[in-house]
Amino acid sequence: MSFSQQRVIASPTGADLNLFVRQADGRARAVVQINHGLAEHAARYARFADFLGSRGFHVYVHDHRGHGATKAPDAPLGRFADSNGPAKVIADVDAIHDLIASEQPNLPVILFGHSMGASVALNYLLRHSPRVHAAAIWNGNFSQGLLGQVALGILAWERMRLGSDVPSRLLPKLTFQAWGKAVPNHRTLFDWLSRDEAEVAKYIADPLCGWDASVSMWRDVVGMALNGGKDAGFAGVRRDLPVSIVGGEKDPASDYGKGITHLANRMRKMGFSNLVSKVYADTRHESLNEVNRDIIMGDFAAWADDILKA
Repeated sequence: MSFSQQRVIASPTGADLNLFVRQADGRARAVVQINHGLAEHAARYARFADFLGSRGFHVYVHDHRGHGATKAPDAPLGRFADSNGPAKVIADVDAIHDLIASEQPNLPVILFGHSMGASVALNYLLRHSPRVHAAAIWNGNFSQGLLGQVALGILAWERMRLGSDVPSRLLPKLTFQAWGKAVPNHRTLFDWLSRDEAEVAKYIADPLCGWDASVSMWRDVVGMALNGGKDAGFAGVRRDLPVSIVGGEKDPASDYGKGITHLANRMRKMGFSNLVSKVYADTRHESLNEVNRDIIMGDFAAWADDILKA
């Protein structure tokens, strides 16, 4: 598995974005622009990109600020920026979208996001929905409510005591570590990601995965999720936008699929008429690295085929 290209793209935010591109085999029908999750990186999507490329999709996926091989003066590993992190992350996504528009001017773009990337994709959608043909919001949780506010309170206390640029001491215990311990008979604290032991082992062995995010990055991540939980933000998004919302029944990060169902129900109540959602049985957090990934990827391709025919 490999990408066709690896490039560095200068963003107006000052970041040098590490970008992977997988060209479609044969004539391309659309572009899938992928947004990865927290404490991982773009190269992990090579298998999905190969799958999509073989079915006529160009794939563009970049490392977000503070992740992978992307470089920015204000964004070392584990931090989005010294200020305005979410806005800069969204602006970087828009820079990649501008590149796609210049290189593939006649192709529709499907915006895809996993986990933190789902928050990034949704926040991008709230600002720039006319640029997007469809959106896939996967494995996110936008129903945090009071828990999200409590998390922000904890992070404010940590920022006062420790500073913004040091790793949070409490949020990893309340999230990644708690989710790992919640898996019955877990072998590692990362078993919540997938039932596929080989995939979990690769994640653990990857130095660009699983690190502890800074207090400031956690504040930005929680803030984006809470922003996606506000109905008012959807006012400018067209109601016939094709949307795919997917998650796993055994994913503690989405409250065992409840966060997936909550977002889908919210959007349907807001009048979104072209929305599909599914919570896969027995499936954990990383849908694309799960034991049933072939089924899940096939369902994504079928959905994409349907919306491109419409």
